[in-house]
Amino acid sequence: MNKILIANRGEIASRIIRTCKQMGIETVAIYSDADTDLPYVKEADKAFCIGAPQVNKSYLNMDLIIDIALKEGVQGIHPGYGLLSENSVFAQKVRDNGIKFIGPNPKTVEEMGDKISARKIMIAAGVPVVPGSVNGLQNMEEAIAFAASIGYPVMLKASGGGGGIGMIRCENEQALNQHFESTKNRAKAYFGSDGVFIEKCIDNARHIEVQIFADQHGQVIHLFERNCSVQRRNQKVIEEAGSPKVSNETKAKMYEAAIKAAKAVHYENAGTVEFIVDEEENFYFLEMNTRLQVEHPVTEMVTNLDLVKWQIDVARGEKLPLTQNEIMHNGHAIELRIYAEDPKTFYPSPGTMTTLLWGIEDGVRIDGGYAEGLKITPFYDPMIAKCIIYSETREDCIQKAQRFLRETKIEGIKTNIPFIQEVLNSEVFQNGYYFTNISDKLKSINH
Repeated sequence: MNKILIANRGEIASRIIRTCKQMGIETVAIYSDADTDLPYVKEADKAFCIGAPQVNKSYLNMDLIIDIALKEGVQGIHPGYGLLSENSVFAQKVRDNGIKFIGPNPKTVEEMGDKISARKIMIAAGVPVVPGSVNGLQNMEEAIAFAASIGYPVMLKASGGGGGIGMIRCENEQALNQHFESTKNRAKAYFGSDGVFIEKCIDNARHIEVQIFADQHGQVIHLFERNCSVQRRNQKVIEEAGSPKVSNETKAKMYEAAIKAAKAVHYENAGTVEFIVDEEENFYFLEMNTRLQVEHPVTEMVTNLDLVKWQIDVARGEKLPLTQNEIMHNGHAIELRIYAEDPKTFYPSPGTMTTLLWGIEDGVRIDGGYAEGLKITPFYDPMIAKCIIYSETREDCIQKAQRFLRETKIEGIKTNIPFIQEVLNSEVFQNGYYFTNISDKLKSINH
């Protein structure tokens, strides 16, 4: 595999290109009309414009992407995250055209992409799942009856959902009645299926995920866990490795459950098993992400491993380079997702960045998708960059992050930096015992 097409954009495309250069692999990038000037387009060995800014006219055009791959003679396609990364049809088309899909096999992508299917498989494998409906809910009457049987509040979710889309909390029957049809319609529009199900809400929950890796030779390992509980709009903003205030005993049980989940679907390549953990440290399977995660750099920082290189090597058919006992966890890492958004409403704030100056601090890695003077358009996720801070201790890591942000200057657009600073400065984050509702708690206190 000496030539790879990256079926993605922005910072993750740059991230993959960086590893490919180190491995001596040529890269082919794709870009829309809106992304012509983004750094990754120039960083790739070749780049092709594939259409208008709208994703359905560019980055989701499977046939055009594969056609470019065939004409360029690439041996592999890396889907990054988002877009086509968890599309089983795309994964199968790539394979059918004799190209390696740098990810799990299409059957696994399909099984885990549907949350109802994933729940059934995990239940059969003995992995604990959040109490909820086993099958899709056909109508309002069925939904109301099931919600009453497990008690409110409940989460109404799209079976094909992700990234917080198609997911809404319902405090009572009136709310469920209000949101049922709109959630089904939203699910159909975004994911091509109107399947929905209900899960019991676990309040004061922590969102903790385990990074797993598996090769084509039956070896499955974990690369420890990440705490992803700082969220807004059900989307992650700050992640850290490892997880504070979680016992080593609970972590070990989650690692075991994650490997059990991977083996149940004959997993290959990089993946993440996500869990909800309650106040008593009971944990429940939430979903499996069949791709590289946005927050993979914090795992790389504490293990000193290159997960993209591992992905490519596994896709080549190589064995995992390390056994479980050889993988070490050292220090602490925190990732800050910097978005072009209003820090009070969390709504996107597109525009041109007239100034982009990052703070200078040892132990900071910046995975960026934009440069100064470029425009953040309304067509895509408004993440400007991921700033990953590493240190020997969590306390020092937080202090480094605070200093880094104080020295960072972004002008021309609104960003979520004030919100991130508010989180980092808060007592609840600093003591490490915080939950997924942290943004709501801080807003209620300070706004």
